[in-house]
Amino acid sequence: MSAASCLLNEDQFLCSICLDVFTDPVSTPCGHNFCKNGITEHWNRNAPCRCPNCKEVFCSRPELKVNTFISEMAAQFRQSAQQEARSSCSSNNSSSSSEQQASKQGEVLCDGCTGTKLKALKSCLVCLESYCENHLEPHLTRPGLKRHQLINPVENLEGRMCMKHDKPLELFCRTDQMCVCMLCTYSDHKTHDVVPLKEEYEGKKAKLGKTEAEVQQMIQKRRQKIQEIRRSVELSNKGADREIADGVQVFTSLKKAVERSQAELIDTIKVKQKETEKQAEGFIKDLEQEISELEKRSIEVEQLSQSEDHLNLLLNVLSLNTDLPTKDWTDISIRPPSYDGTVVRALNQLEKKLTEQMKKLIEAELKRVQQFAVDLTLDPNTAHPELILSDDGKQVHCGNVKKNLPYNPERFKTCVCVLSKQIFSSGRFYYEVQVDRKTDWDLGVARESINRKGTITVAPQNGYWTIWLRNNNEYTACTDPQVRLSLKSRPQKVGVFVDYDECLVSFYDVDAAALIYSFTGCSFTDKLYPYFSPDLNHGGKNSAPLIISPVIL
Repeated sequence: MSAASCLLNEDQFLCSICLDVFTDPVSTPCGHNFCKNGITEHWNRNAPCRCPNCKEVFCSRPELKVNTFISEMAAQFRQSAQQEARSSCSSNNSSSSSEQQASKQGEVLCDGCTGTKLKALKSCLVCLESYCENHLEPHLTRPGLKRHQLINPVENLEGRMCMKHDKPLELFCRTDQMCVCMLCTYSDHKTHDVVPLKEEYEGKKAKLGKTEAEVQQMIQKRRQKIQEIRRSVELSNKGADREIADGVQVFTSLKKAVERSQAELIDTIKVKQKETEKQAEGFIKDLEQEISELEKRSIEVEQLSQSEDHLNLLLNVLSLNTDLPTKDWTDISIRPPSYDGTVVRALNQLEKKLTEQMKKLIEAELKRVQQFAVDLTLDPNTAHPELILSDDGKQVHCGNVKKNLPYNPERFKTCVCVLSKQIFSSGRFYYEVQVDRKTDWDLGVARESINRKGTITVAPQNGYWTIWLRNNNEYTACTDPQVRLSLKSRPQKVGVFVDYDECLVSFYDVDAAALIYSFTGCSFTDKLYPYFSPDLNHGGKNSAPLIISPVIL
C-alpha cells in the first residue's frame, strides 16, 4: 500500500448501516457518522429518530448536512485502495494473460489492465470501472469492496451516473419516467413518486414479459394469417385451374359444335347442288341423243331432196314420215335449288346446342352459389305498416289496412317493403324466395343507409340492387336506365346471390336453372340487407306472399 493508505484504516471509513465506505457522510448531533442515504432510510423505517450506534433519541429529526472533511477522507481512501488494486493486478498481468484470452472486438474491456486489455467479467457501479478476473479479485475478497454493487460488464459506466450530482442512478422517478440519484429526490424530484431501481425494474420486467407474450401471440396470429392467405391463394389457384379447365372444355365443345354445324350446312348445300347437276346431266344426255337422231334424219332428207329418181323419192319419203323417238321439251327445265332457311335452320340447331350447354353451366354455377345459402328471417321493425309477416318471419304479404305502429327510424314509411334481420358486410351469401301466384314483387339487396321515409327510387346509385315483376309479365332490372328482361319461362322461385368482395349481385330462375340478371361492378361501401317487397295487394290479385324458402342442395 502507499504511504497515504497506510495512515488510513478501512474500518474508519465504513458506514455502520450500509457497511460500505462512506457515500455523502453526514454527522448526527451525537457525533456519529453515517451515509446520508442509509441514515435517512433508517429513520424513515423507524420511529422515533435515534442514533443507530449510541441509541440517543432526538425529539425532532435532525437536519443532516454532508460532513465535507469525512467525505474528502473517504474519497481519498477509496482512491488509494483503487490504486493499490491496480498496481497489484499490474504485477500479475503477465502471468494471468496466459490464463485469459485478450478481449475481442465488441466486448467490454478491463479498466485495470495496463497492457493488453482483457475481457471484463464484471462492472462496479460504485467504482464505475469494469474488471477482468484478476482485477475483480479485491471486490470479491476485501470487506469494503465486497459490498460494492457488481453487474455484468457494460460500457459507458459514466452514463449510469447523474449528470447533475455525479451520483449513481439508483432510483426511478415514475412521475417523470426517468432514472435519478438520491440527491435528485431532494431537488427536482422532491414531491415525485420515486422508487428504487430494483422495484421499477421488477415491475417493468413483468410488463416486458407480458408484452413479449403478447408480441409472440401477435406473431403467431400473423403466421396463422399468412397460412390462411396462402391457403386462400391455393384454393383460388385450384378454383382458377378448375374454371379454366371447365371453360376450355365448354369452348372446345362449342367449337366442335360450330364446326360440325358448318360441315352439315356445307354438306346439305352440296347434296342439293349435286342432285341438280345430276338431273341436268340426264337432260343433256337425252337431248344430245335426240340431236344425234335428228341430225341423221336431216342428212337423209337432204339426200332425198336432191334425188331426180321419181320412184326412189316417193318410196323413201314414206319411210321418212315415221315419227322420230323424241319428246316434248317445252315444259322441261332445270330450276336451281332453294337454299333459303338453310343457314337459319343450322343456326337454330346450333343455338339449341348452345342453350343446352348454357343450361348445364348455369346448373353447375347455381349449385356452387347454393353452397353459400344463409338462413334469413324478416325484421318486423323495418316492415311497412301495410305488410303482414308470418310468425316465423319467413313470409310477407300486403294487407288492405295500414296498421297504426309506433315511430321507428328503421321502418319504411312510403314503400311497402321489408328488410331481413341479417346484415352482411363481406363474403358471399345466397337465398331463395318463392314468387309464384304473384303479379308484382321486388327482390334484391339494399344498403344499410338507404332512405326509408321519403320517396324511394330503387337504383344502384340510391343503394338498391333489385329486379321486379309488374303487371304479371313485365320483368325489369332496376338500373338507371332500367333494363327490360326477356325471360323464356316465368320464375316460380328466384335465387339471389351476392359476392360482396367481388361487387356482384345475381338473380336466378331456380327451377329453370337460368340466369335472370347480374349487377356487376357494384359499389358496396356499406353493409347490405336482403330486400323484399310483395308490392300492393291490388284488390286481392296480388295477395300471395313472398316466401323465404329453404335451399335444397
